[in-house]
Parts: sequence; C-alpha cells; structure tokens
Amino acid sequence: QVQLVESGGGSVQAGGSLRLSCAASGSIDSTYCMAWFRQAPGKEREVVARISKSGSITLYADSVKGRFTISRDNTKNTLYLQMNSLKLEDTAMYYCAASTGACSLGPLISDYNNWGQGTQVTVSI
Repeated sequence: QVQLVESGGGSVQAGGSLRLSCAASGSIDSTYCMAWFRQAPGKEREVVARISKSGSITLYADSVKGRFTISRDNTKNTLYLQMNSLKLEDTAMYYCAASTGACSLGPLISDYNNWGQGTQVTVSI
C-alpha cells in the first residue's frame, strides 16, 4: 500500500493553468500504473490521464488531450498533472490513483487500488 496526497488545486480563470501534485508516502517506483481521475458534482468519477511505471507511456481522455500533461518523478515519489487552457468543464475534484497490482493502464476505477483524498479545481469565467 502507498499513501497518496494531492495538492495544487485551487480557483483559476478559464484559459489559465494549474499543476497538481501527488506525493506518495512510499516509493512509487514500487507501484505500477498511476493515474489522475476527476469527479464533478453529480457526475461519475472519470479517468483523466494515465502513466506507466517508467513514464514512457501516457494516455489521455479525449476531453483533455493537448491541454493536460501527466508526468512522474520516481526519485521524488511524486506524480504531476499540468493543466493548461483550463475550461469551465474541467471544474471537479481531482484524485490521484495508483495500482500496485498488474499494470493494465486501464481507465476504470477498479484498475487502481490506492487513492488520494482529492484536490478541488474550480475554473471560472
């Protein structure tokens, strides 16, 4: 098990940028896939981006492709999400997730067995 703590959320105007961080209590080098999910009020939690253990493979939801970048620094045990050109519809609670099981880079909540508490991102006009 690894403990995950997100930070970097906040309020930003549309078109602005934020960088989310997810600090792991243990070595994330021992984990496999990691991902960012988000959940807007009244909506299902959805995957935003996924990254392989080495960081060589990244996958994005169509809604954020070209605007968001997921990365990881295994030496700092930290996962990142750089969010540019933010839109109103990006407003949500953002969650960091990790899989310590087999890495499928899957898009489902059930593909990940470690979760952070979330950080709120609010985009306004």
